[in-house]
This record gives sequence, C-alpha cells and structure tokens, in this order.
Amino acid sequence: MSRVPVTVLTGFLGAGKTTLLRSLLTQADGRRIAVVVNEFGDAGFDGGLVEECAANACAPGDVIELTNGCICCTVADDFIPTMELLLGRDKPLDAIVIETSGLALPQPLLKAFAWPAVKTRATVDGVVTVVDALALSEGRVALDEDAVADQRAADDSIDHDDPIEEVFEDQLACADLVVLSKSDLVSSVALADIETRLKAALRPGVNVVRSTGTLAPAVLIGMNAGAEEDMAPRAGHHGEDEEHDHDDFDSIVVKPSVALSVDEVRGRISDALGLEGVLRVKGHARVSDKVAPVVVQAVGSRVDLVFGRPDAKQAERLVVIGLKGFDGTAVRRALVE
Repeated sequence: MSRVPVTVLTGFLGAGKTTLLRSLLTQADGRRIAVVVNEFGDAGFDGGLVEECAANACAPGDVIELTNGCICCTVADDFIPTMELLLGRDKPLDAIVIETSGLALPQPLLKAFAWPAVKTRATVDGVVTVVDALALSEGRVALDEDAVADQRAADDSIDHDDPIEEVFEDQLACADLVVLSKSDLVSSVALADIETRLKAALRPGVNVVRSTGTLAPAVLIGMNAGAEEDMAPRAGHHGEDEEHDHDDFDSIVVKPSVALSVDEVRGRISDALGLEGVLRVKGHARVSDKVAPVVVQAVGSRVDLVFGRPDAKQAERLVVIGLKGFDGTAVRRALVE
C-alpha cells in the first residue's frame, strides 16, 4: 500500500504559513488534501481561515485544528491520534499538510513518523519552511550568526541563548524548501542579500523561492524527500536526546472592546505590539457600525486588517504571543480600553 505524502509547513510567528496554505487549497485541482493546523495557546484562529477556502480540497472533517501547545511537544497525545484518524478515512487522501505553530520545532514531529501507527501509511514528502523576508530585513529575526556573536560580545545584556533564534534556526535546519514570503515588501538588493545568507545557512541542495503569498502546488507537494529517514543532517540545536520545551514563550487570549473605526483597531494593535516582549497578535475584532468582523494579522511593526465574511461565527478575540513574562495586563489595557 502506498504511503500518503505529508508536507510539513513550518516557519516562525507571522511568516505567512496560513496564507500559503490557503493558496494551496484553492489550487487543489481535484486532489483530496487533509490539513492539520497547530496553534500555540488556548484559542484557535488559523483553522477557521483555512476552512474558509478548503471546499475544493477537503472533505468535512479533513481540517483539524490542534490548540494549546506546539505539536512537537504533544506527539503522543495529539499528533498520533490525529494521523490515525486521517489515515483511516474510507476514501484515501492524496496528501496531508501539517501547518505547525510558529514556535514548533519540526524535528520531533518528523521523528514521530517512525511510530508504528504511522510509519507504513505516511511519509514526509517535504518540510517547507516559510521565512519572513520583511522580518529579516528589519532585523527582527537574526540570520547572520557572526553578527549576533559580535553583538553579544559587545553587550552583556543580550541574552546568549535567544529562544527566537534557536526556533528559527531549527526550522531552517529541517527545511527541504525555503519560501521567502513578503518578498514584494523588500527591495531587490535586500532580497538578494537575504537569499545569499539563507543559502549559506541551509543544507546543500535546499532551494529558496520567493513568494508574495501564493505558489503553484507542484512547488510545495511532490518533493519525495522521505525526511523522516534523513534526520541526522536536520538536527539543528536539539540533538537526538536533548529535551526541549517552550517555556521561553507565552500566550494570552483577549476579548477586545468594540472599536469606533478600523483606525482605532489598528492603533490598539500597534500599541500592543509595541510593548516589550510581544511578538504576534492575531484574531478577530469588531467595529461598531460594521456587520463583518475585522480579521487581524500583526507581527513586528506590520498590522494587516481586512473585513471577514459577514456571516463569520468567530468570536471577537485576539491571541497575543510573546516572550515569557510579557506584560499581559498592559496588553489587555491596550486592546480593551
């Protein structure tokens, strides 16, 4: 029996994974694709966005959202039962896409494909790591290890074990393909420099492609990498026996008060993002005279707001992700008042 190819879609917070996945599903061309969306925190958001455009590719029940933890840490409790459910469908799947949390390490997930319940029925077709070109150009995510080392040597206050860098570098170490997202927001000179630095950090043969939010399915599916059989070169910071957790990060869910305008929503989100340690804000907000909710996607200094469907049933709530110890009270004050 042939094994179902699985694409693991990874990348740091706000890199553009869900946008790329939505695009893939709208171009399914008759393929039946199941999707597993993993969220860090108690409240899901991306799963609803995926379901909105999954009609061409997914049957009812084939989009599964896992919340309250990174899938790399909940393999036995979440991943294995989910895979058994999908692989047990009466009608065989053509592919499965797993969108990891932005804080997930791909390596433990790949190792789980050796579990007896999965090994003979699924294989990792490829790991696609989405990298935010704008974040790299603004220095929000480091890529040049020598420059980081120099900064740390010159300033004792800089954390010598930066959790953001470690997650980002582990996601790169595992990649079979790197998608450089938001490439339209960065100059051609900066893009070329980023690509040069990325290729120096990647395993030989790993390609980098630019994206403005969409790519042909053939680029993302059909790599035949068998990544679970090729773990040694993908070790990253966390070796075979090294324990890992996400104690360096935290998340809260906030119900924002109704705003008088979209500009007011934008201002509140910007204020929250400006607080120390806050990395990401996403979810739904409400404007008083509008039927449709506002869909919020924000990272760094960038705040993207669009109106969702008028019949959207998502509750007005915002997921805020940041470094451990960020001021949740101040965040709530910014978003509610």
